[in-house]
Amino acid sequence: MQSKLVSSAPRMWVLVLAPGEEAKRTIVDFTRRNGVKAASFVALGAFERAKVGYFDWEKKEYLPIPIDEQVEVISLLGDIAENDKHEADLHAHAVLGRRDGSTRGGHLLEGVVRPTLEVTMTETPAHLRRRMDPDINVALIDIS
Repeated sequence: MQSKLVSSAPRMWVLVLAPGEEAKRTIVDFTRRNGVKAASFVALGAFERAKVGYFDWEKKEYLPIPIDEQVEVISLLGDIAENDKHEADLHAHAVLGRRDGSTRGGHLLEGVVRPTLEVTMTETPAHLRRRMDPDINVALIDIS
């Protein structure tokens, strides 16, 4: 992955992920190395394979939807917030385009980059934290 700080107030980076990098892990590793506790991001590019999730309300868990083919990342939107362990935690949703023009989308669980993923990340001034909501079994941003 390559990265460049393009603004210092607020801090904004452009990240260019390389083939084979797993998007979530690479972005989270970048935020931890650079002391980013809260941020938002958008990204475009492509994955050689991905896994998105659909939140099943009754089961209180994400049902995985594997996508075992090359897809265009039409839209990848997300945020970074600290979790209960005081670590950067990524939450993102993706719309992925297939060869026939159909799409798949959902909560990003995994995405292996090919050939690239271009991410624009902007640090947010507010210190955000995710807290596990035991009623739904999901860590939600706590703005209190």
